[in-house]
Amino acid sequence: MIFSLAHLYVLAGALIACVAAMTAVDRTNPRRFSSAFFWGFYALVFLVGDLLPPAWVGGGVIAMAVIAGLHRVAAGSHVAPTVAQYAERARRLANRLFLPALAIPAVAVAASLASTKGVVAGIPLLDAGNPTLAAIGMSSLVALALACALTRETPAQGVREARRLVDAISWAVVLPQLLATLGLVFSDAGVGKAVAWLTTHYIAMDIRFVAVAVYCLGMALFTIIMGNGFAAFPVMTGGVGVPVLVGAFHVNPAAMAAIGMFSGYCGTLMTPMAANFNIVPAALLELPDKNGVIRAQWPTATAVLVFNIFLLYFLLPKP
Repeated sequence: MIFSLAHLYVLAGALIACVAAMTAVDRTNPRRFSSAFFWGFYALVFLVGDLLPPAWVGGGVIAMAVIAGLHRVAAGSHVAPTVAQYAERARRLANRLFLPALAIPAVAVAASLASTKGVVAGIPLLDAGNPTLAAIGMSSLVALALACALTRETPAQGVREARRLVDAISWAVVLPQLLATLGLVFSDAGVGKAVAWLTTHYIAMDIRFVAVAVYCLGMALFTIIMGNGFAAFPVMTGGVGVPVLVGAFHVNPAAMAAIGMFSGYCGTLMTPMAANFNIVPAALLELPDKNGVIRAQWPTATAVLVFNIFLLYFLLPKP
């Protein structure tokens, strides 16, 4: 195939390995060795994680958590352009600056629609197991090439900028990946069954509105705890959505899943655990209040969550 998930993992691992190497040789970083280990092991997981014993990977993740918890991940020094240089580049590039970012979704969609059944000249275009991620990886390479052409910079400058952003975001970079696995861990541990038992034994789930409210609020609450709506979905859908809303009240499964995920996204707007949405922007924009994004979003999130509850309730079939 032209582009697979394996290619994406290698590219991501190589980029993070470059960040680790640059950190290790940066004498201005007060914690360069612990920071380099943190990013180096993270790169190793992408590059050869499937070849490592699970115990090694688990031990490395624990070590990363300890390093981050002890505040041993620090930023190095970066040579930033002057205000005048920023202004000159902005004037020269103008709105063309948006082209690389817009190229990512455009190329990703085009890669999926360019050929019949994802085949070009007999060669599979994307990884059949997960074509979406493969398409995004391919489109990111196109965006990088376009950015280099527009700015007249080399890919090496892109690596340096990647390191600057990684230093600004710090350990929170790894949080989305770790939280994405949390839903599977909860599901395998039987949390969904525990939720089903608790709700049916202590809450009047035979009342239609109560069942809907428990499902939507549960999606938001678990997302707040885990920081990821995808992690909350198997727990609440397996515990309440399928057995109660679909099984007992015969709601359309598609409507239940869509509104349930939307309710989870409301929780995403209200939690620091959703680092890539709420903590990373505050760090990149250097906001004085690290929870400022959450404070601005929670009223809207609450209103949308209430709307979702009533929407799903009115979509239930009439008794």
